[in-house]
Amino acid sequence: MQYTFTFSISVSYLTMKKYQVILTCLFIFSFFSISAQNKPAYQLYTAKGKKVSYKKMLKKLQQADIVLFGESHNNPISHWLQLEVAQSLYAKRKLTIGAEMFERDNQVALTQYLTNEIDRKALDTLVRLWNNYPTDYEPLVEFAKSNYIPVIATNIPRKYASLVFKKGLEALELLANEEKEWIAPLPIEYDKELPGYKNMLTMMGDMHSGENLPKAQAIKDATMAFSILENFDKSKLFLHLHGSYHSDNYEGILWYLRKASPDLKYLTISTVSQEMIGKLTKEHLGKADYIICIPENMTKTY
Repeated sequence: MQYTFTFSISVSYLTMKKYQVILTCLFIFSFFSISAQNKPAYQLYTAKGKKVSYKKMLKKLQQADIVLFGESHNNPISHWLQLEVAQSLYAKRKLTIGAEMFERDNQVALTQYLTNEIDRKALDTLVRLWNNYPTDYEPLVEFAKSNYIPVIATNIPRKYASLVFKKGLEALELLANEEKEWIAPLPIEYDKELPGYKNMLTMMGDMHSGENLPKAQAIKDATMAFSILENFDKSKLFLHLHGSYHSDNYEGILWYLRKASPDLKYLTISTVSQEMIGKLTKEHLGKADYIICIPENMTKTY
């Protein structure tokens, strides 16, 4: 009897272990099956690569004076989040919106549209709208218009940036005084040792005018920074939209802003793409205070 009892216990124990193994396998299979079906469009990270919720990011953003939102120009998630962030921030604070996509000499027409002095057709005629304006920027402009939020054209007119690319920063000094009104005060400070500008030279190699490419970038950065501060109101949060390269690694626009107004509180956002978004890759760490990581195969707007 003692032998039979011991054998029964052993069999029961082995049976229990078998079921535990089966249940564990089923759980693991179910987990990976669910994970395989889960297709997130983006994942937010901190500069150190830690996952962060939209709610926590927003809480920090609303405490800033100026938020620099770096986008990927043809990425729909980037543009959707710009609208979401603007709406969320506006629910908490008064807001001013600035954008690289509008040039300073188009400000009058842009303001006329926002105040219903001209219609959409006239806006298209008078303002040099980007080709992807209807899909990527118009929703944000219409939100601003509906809520009487100022939209600031911050970028240098493209013909002057092109002039710098062809002839260098010195060429701007020859412009008429009324033309210089559309540019950051001259001469601008240009640090050719900034990694972002140095990388541009590396990418250009020995191509003609290569040394002027980062200078053309710098005059854009300086002009956008100048425009932001020129229109900054301490009672409002200033949300600025631009390509990520203009503020990645805390350079570009932010470098000029900190030179002019070091005491303001700045926060940056960058947009990056990866094959897998479950973990931020090393190359993207530290690009911004918050990093929007989007699958590489995300549909593009153009």
